[in-house]
Amino acid sequence: MVGLLYPCIDGRLGGPHGFKREWSSVMRCIAVFVGINHASAKVDFANNFQLSLTLAALSVGLWWTFDRSRSGFGLGVSIACLATLATQLLVHNGVFQYTSPDFLYIRSWLPCIFFAGVITMGNIGRQLAMYECTVVQEKTHED
Repeated sequence: MVGLLYPCIDGRLGGPHGFKREWSSVMRCIAVFVGINHASAKVDFANNFQLSLTLAALSVGLWWTFDRSRSGFGLGVSIACLATLATQLLVHNGVFQYTSPDFLYIRSWLPCIFFAGVITMGNIGRQLAMYECTVVQEKTHED
């Protein structure tokens, strides 16, 4: 759903930046997201504040490297907040639980993972939208 929202919002608020619009950039973005996600589970930090701060910096770095649009940042922050709120409600109602929550009912690094995931899915959606536009344009020239 996020991948579909990005091209729609870009159409209404103005397009994203024009650099690095190819599949190799999207694949690098996916690789960085997997690295951020892996770091949240495997890297040991002295406390959760350091982990959260590091993941926040990496997530903003992911946005800066692969997106740089105001609409992408706003959509990333808003969806990360909504997803975090939904996760807190699910944990509060007993649907699932974390072994050691440190931010209300959840882990403090979870919004950073949501933000990085939104940026990654948005890049995939934008690239697919560009691919669809170029295929349609090529077909109209052939006809």
